Amino acid sequence: MSKLKQKLAEKIPSYRERVTKLMKEYGDVVVDQVHIRQFYGGMRGLKCLTTDISYLDPNEGIRFRGYTIPEVLEKLPKPKGAEMPYVEGHFFLLLTGEIPTQEDIQDVVDEFKARNRVPHYVYDLLREMPRDTHPMTMFSAAILAMQRESVFVKRYNEGLSKMDYWDPYYEDALNLLAKLPEIAAYIYRMKYKADTPIASNPELDFGANFAHMMGIDHPYDEVARLYFILHSDHESGNVSAHTTHLVASALSDPYYALSAGMNGLAGPLHGLANQEVLRWIQHVMDKMGGKLPSKEELKKFVWDTLNSGQVIPGYGHAVLRKTDPRYTAQREFALKHLPDDEIFQLVSMLYEVVPPILMEHGKAKNPWPNVDAHSGVIQWHYGVREYDFYTVMFGVGRAIGVLSNIVWDRAVGQAIERPKSLTTDMLEKVAGIKK
Repeated sequence: MSKLKQKLAEKIPSYRERVTKLMKEYGDVVVDQVHIRQFYGGMRGLKCLTTDISYLDPNEGIRFRGYTIPEVLEKLPKPKGAEMPYVEGHFFLLLTGEIPTQEDIQDVVDEFKARNRVPHYVYDLLREMPRDTHPMTMFSAAILAMQRESVFVKRYNEGLSKMDYWDPYYEDALNLLAKLPEIAAYIYRMKYKADTPIASNPELDFGANFAHMMGIDHPYDEVARLYFILHSDHESGNVSAHTTHLVASALSDPYYALSAGMNGLAGPLHGLANQEVLRWIQHVMDKMGGKLPSKEELKKFVWDTLNSGQVIPGYGHAVLRKTDPRYTAQREFALKHLPDDEIFQLVSMLYEVVPPILMEHGKAKNPWPNVDAHSGVIQWHYGVREYDFYTVMFGVGRAIGVLSNIVWDRAVGQAIERPKSLTTDMLEKVAGIKK
């Protein structure tokens, strides 16, 4: 048994005791109230899910297992000479709640290397799809195609104690994660780089190997590590995380669940936001004749945009009330590595101009930038200029968090998710509306 799996096996019993006690002795304690607006407003803000892997603090942003993003980037071990931590170490942290040692990380690195061979039929499937198929469709289909490999399905059909469901879920999760960078990079090279895939390099870590297979030189390996860590998890209520949890709650295996989660990520209100931001930024530059605007010109453009009833993409967040730390982490990277990039310079200028205008405008609860205001700019700088592919990279990162979550769902025996629905007539009666 690997060290990571042994660590989980040691932690699960005490965690089960905590959950059992909460359910048995405190199950009737009221946590939240439901308002009619939440019935129609996407359950916004309703406290009804649980995850210990990440928490979205309105002021500090995402905390991964209690650690802020700056703490994660500082405390996690890094490959020799690297700026950004091992993705493998971040996965260890999400699964166990502990900062890994170099030895712990090497264990995960070795695990991924032993599991990263992509079945040939996945390539056959991808190559049979029309080349104008969206890369997220390809990515989701490749994940789903591998469902025949599920360890959980085989062991469940043989007869498996509910207490042991987490074990084959863990196996499926690691088998999947190990393969995702190669699948994603293969889709990119096949679709956009004249069908010239680059073989995996077993000597490289998760992030560096992805950069290698993309065919992009250093420091893109640092970009990949940072990108996957920042996009890994975002509580459990967002569409990709919740969908993965929901499908897995039916004991659908991780392949079914992750493929479904990726389909949710593909929506323009979720994972496509980063490409929409970059498109808008480039539109601003086009409007300015291809040059950097002055601050006064940019202020006028922002006001004109707002006054026409449009929004400034990449600004505002449903929960955050300060600048997204994921934005800040990417900004610090850009200041070091691409300070003269004109698109980044425009992003910086927007950071100075937009928040005061949004505060004066008065309609935005949070006038500060979120992660999407920055991520596409860095990808563009390093030559990944195919907007449609950005969400696939988001998906590789998000898989780290959602797969960790569903392993723990099975460890504590979470039930199938089945909320109750009410009719509009019923809600009108609750509201005291007389017809």
